[in-house]
Amino acid sequence: MVTISIRPYTFRKIGLAGLAILCLSCLSAFAQSTYITVNSTPYDRQMTRIRPVLTSADHKAQNLSLSLVNAWIGNLRAIPYGFSMEWKTPEEVQLGAYADCKGKAVALYNTMHSRGADNVRLVIGKRTWTSRKTHAWLEWTTAAGSYILDPTINWSALRAERTGRSWYIPLYAYAGGRKFRAAASTGLLASNRSLAGQHVASRL
Repeated sequence: MVTISIRPYTFRKIGLAGLAILCLSCLSAFAQSTYITVNSTPYDRQMTRIRPVLTSADHKAQNLSLSLVNAWIGNLRAIPYGFSMEWKTPEEVQLGAYADCKGKAVALYNTMHSRGADNVRLVIGKRTWTSRKTHAWLEWTTAAGSYILDPTINWSALRAERTGRSWYIPLYAYAGGRKFRAAASTGLLASNRSLAGQHVASRL
C-alpha cells in the first residue's frame, strides 16, 4: 500500500487565490458599463436642443446588421471635425460643413433609434483616463455583445470588452427619457460637479 501525504492549503494561499479571483472579476466588469438611474445630470440644460431626438417615439424594429451600423459610422466619421458650443441636431449635422463628437453621436443615435434600436445609449465620458476633455459616443448592446460606437474617432464599431479599463470611461448616459450616472465614475464626479450649462459644452 502506498500512502500519499496531502498538505492542506494554508490560509495565506487561500487568501491569495481569492484575491486573484476577485481581481479578475473586477477586470471583466470594466468591459461592461454599470449605470445608476438619476433624475438629473450636469448636462441637462445644454442638451435641451436635442432632447426631442432622445425622447422620440420608438419606430418599428428592424434587423440592424453590424455592417449597416458600420456604414453609418463611416459616413459620420467622414464629416470634418469642428467644435460647436451647442448640441447640433441630426439635421444640422447632415447639412453642415462640420460636426463635433456631440453632434455625430446624436446623429448616429437618431439613425439607430429610428430603425427600432432601443438598446442604445448616448454616453458622455472620457475617451481615456488621461483625457483632459470629455467625449461623446454610443454604447450598443446586442445578442452578440456590446459595442462602442464612436463616429468621431473610429470608422467602425468596437467590441466593448476590447477597450479595457483605460478607454471609453463613461460618466453619464441617456436613453430615451432616462438618465444615468456610471456607477464606476465616482472618482471623476468631483471634477464635473462644478460644470453646468455652457461651461460643460466647452469640454465636449
